[in-house]
Amino acid sequence: MKNITVGITAHVDSGKTTLAEAILYKTGAIRSLGRVDNGNSALDTDSIERERGITIFASQAEFTVGDVRFTLLDTPGHVDFSSETERTMCVLDYAILVISGTDGVQSHTHTLWKLLQKYEVPVFIFVNKMDLIGADKSSIIGKLQSRLSPNCVDFSGDINDISENSASCSEALMEKFLSDEVLSSEDIAKAVRNREIFPCFFGSALRTEGVEEFISVLCEYTSEPQRGDKFGAKVYKISYDSKGTRLTHMKIMGGQLNMRDELSYIDTDGNEKNEKISSIRFYTGEKFRNAETSYAGEVCAVTGLSDTFAGQGIGYIKNSDRAYIEPVMTYRAMIPDEKNVYDALKDMRRLEDEDPQLHIVWNEQNREIHIQLMGAVQLEVLTRKIDEKFGYHVEFCDGAVAYRETIRFPVEGVGHYEPLRHYAEAHILLEPLPAGSGLVYDTVCSEDKLDRNWQRLILTHLAEKTHIGVLTGSPITDMKLTLVAGKAHLKHTEGGDFRQATYRAVRQGLRTAESVLLEPYYEYELEVPSENVGRALADLQYMSAEFGNPETVGGMSVIKGTAPVSELNNYQKEVIAYTRGRGHISLNTCGYRECHNAEKVIAETGYDCDSDIENSADSIFCSHGAGYNVKWNEVYEHMHLPFAARNDESDDDAEQKAIKVSKYIEKAVSDEELMAIFEMTYGKINREPNRAFKKTKAVNIEDKNIRLPKYEGPDYLLVDGYNIIFSWDDLKKIAEENLDAARGELIHRMCNYQCYAGCELILVFDAYKVKGRHRDVEKYCNINIVYTKESETADTYIERVTHTLSKNHRVRVATSDGVEQMIILGNGAMRISASEFRKRWLAAETAIKEYIDSMK
Repeated sequence: MKNITVGITAHVDSGKTTLAEAILYKTGAIRSLGRVDNGNSALDTDSIERERGITIFASQAEFTVGDVRFTLLDTPGHVDFSSETERTMCVLDYAILVISGTDGVQSHTHTLWKLLQKYEVPVFIFVNKMDLIGADKSSIIGKLQSRLSPNCVDFSGDINDISENSASCSEALMEKFLSDEVLSSEDIAKAVRNREIFPCFFGSALRTEGVEEFISVLCEYTSEPQRGDKFGAKVYKISYDSKGTRLTHMKIMGGQLNMRDELSYIDTDGNEKNEKISSIRFYTGEKFRNAETSYAGEVCAVTGLSDTFAGQGIGYIKNSDRAYIEPVMTYRAMIPDEKNVYDALKDMRRLEDEDPQLHIVWNEQNREIHIQLMGAVQLEVLTRKIDEKFGYHVEFCDGAVAYRETIRFPVEGVGHYEPLRHYAEAHILLEPLPAGSGLVYDTVCSEDKLDRNWQRLILTHLAEKTHIGVLTGSPITDMKLTLVAGKAHLKHTEGGDFRQATYRAVRQGLRTAESVLLEPYYEYELEVPSENVGRALADLQYMSAEFGNPETVGGMSVIKGTAPVSELNNYQKEVIAYTRGRGHISLNTCGYRECHNAEKVIAETGYDCDSDIENSADSIFCSHGAGYNVKWNEVYEHMHLPFAARNDESDDDAEQKAIKVSKYIEKAVSDEELMAIFEMTYGKINREPNRAFKKTKAVNIEDKNIRLPKYEGPDYLLVDGYNIIFSWDDLKKIAEENLDAARGELIHRMCNYQCYAGCELILVFDAYKVKGRHRDVEKYCNINIVYTKESETADTYIERVTHTLSKNHRVRVATSDGVEQMIILGNGAMRISASEFRKRWLAAETAIKEYIDSMK
């Protein structure tokens, strides 16, 4: 009998747990078909899961079909619990990716697809909810092939159809198909195993339509990986049962595990542990069966191990690499007064065992517990778990973005620790690494100068501590820390001495280096009605977002890109407001980048690195039998060892100067410069220049059919800047490349038009998303440009100004915003649509050109 571990994953609300329930029911693993809506599904066993109707914790079930025994792992779909999903993927043989037939490939689907690529997991795709209106099979296949992989193949037909569809996925399959006219099950199964084919099925999990066919294909096209005889296991989850017993969930990758076997493993502190297995359990939902042995390929939960952790390798299996998904928010825990804070910390550490991505941080100086997590839903669940498990209520406050720090150039940090009868000196080379690399530790120190045992100890000290930066006190990342030199004393050096020297060396290096503040970024997918694209792009620009060309589907436009978490966190409410509930945004974390407003964040944090006595950059030296403190910037003058990795300072200076590019300063164009632009565009003017801008009698672009009352003073024209930019195709095309360039082009065009029309022209741009900004009004050549203040849109400003000006002046407003047009008419002003205004501008340009040509 072959053992296959299958994980089921999806974007939230795609019907993932419903499909898992249907599979278990059809295979006889459960007797009744539960429902997520009713809170009685077999795999969502936690009370919080049943209340909220979402999967929060990865759960396990078993079912058997013929000679195949499947272990099914149901993973969370909500983005806040993505780390649980990622940990589960490292033990999967195959994955089932569930796609909603009505929603298609969503933002979190892309994140899951990347994780499956990272862990090289073969994938079966089940397109769910095909019974609903709007689910189109051919459309879904096209989206899967374009947005996930061209090797997504429809497997809903017979073997001939499957063979023909699969043949195009690789040259080997094509050759086989052309020679045999059909592909064997073994050929297809091998291609699926090698991720050359991604089989796609269609059905309805709620109605159990297509589920039996899907199960039979799973049996036919899956194959068990090669298992070795040598024992090895991968831990993917830690949990506690109802009695408080610690469970280590693991997959046996090779050999077998017997009850009462003694396992040897390395705990999180680097210590070797030897503990005996007291029981082996196989779970299906809440229920489990005990067994004496777990064989290769099986997933089990064992008791008796006290210091295991998720991602740990046991036996010949290595520990997992750094997680792809990391928490982006940090909160401070408000512990009740009657609760001892150290007991609360112990409880929090237990929760961290279950979910390492919570990342509990203890602030000894302020006796505070800080916790890092993904978002508001996870925070709510955590509060409930503490209440239910430990019997007290914890509130979380000061929600802020979890920043990181790195360095821009390599630096050698020196730490010296020499109080009386102690001695240790360590030189650590700190080097920046590419984004997403995390921390890497190494040694190049000669064992002739420092014994191997001391070097191992230093590497342990480098890895055991969360080293924080000097800008905001945030953890450091994306660096390689290399031991390049060290010195011990035969008599006086103890293990704790190198701990102090190592910590101080890292800190001194950070203090000396040019530090860089990093912030987390979201990968977003914003869908808004097409008429709101201008507003959306303006928002995204002010939020320092990057975005591509909007994709228009029907009456909706989809904008994709990346933006800082700090800017996008609360944007969903605004999207709902300005689109009147029609728009929405999906977010997924995509790593850390250089902070877009570092100076502001550093100032608001108020972290003083020199006052942080727990993370000192100074060194301790000894003289005349007494230790004395040496400041970090004087350590190089007192250190006992020479530099091991001296840099050429002149080269560093030149490199730094090359990177510090001067900022672009936008200059106002003078009348002479503007005239030069006109002459370059239209030809040399051989007469008094100002006459070229006067309106000629030959051209009349006013609407003669409308008889207007007489007004006092000049006419006014108000132009909604971003509305016009995204209504005129040529400007819109420029904006897709560079919004600043499109804005500049519109300003130049309005200068031309104002000179021809002779009106007072006010060009209004949204700047309401720039925090703390006051309204700016600037005179550019012959027009007035208004940048609205914070919380004020261009629409609001124009509506108020037209109400005031229309009392004594003729006022026109150029915009295509339907609601704004009605308000403008109610204020007594006249409106010009974007298309009509373009005609008038083109007529003015033609008149100017003709007049200039006549003067040559």
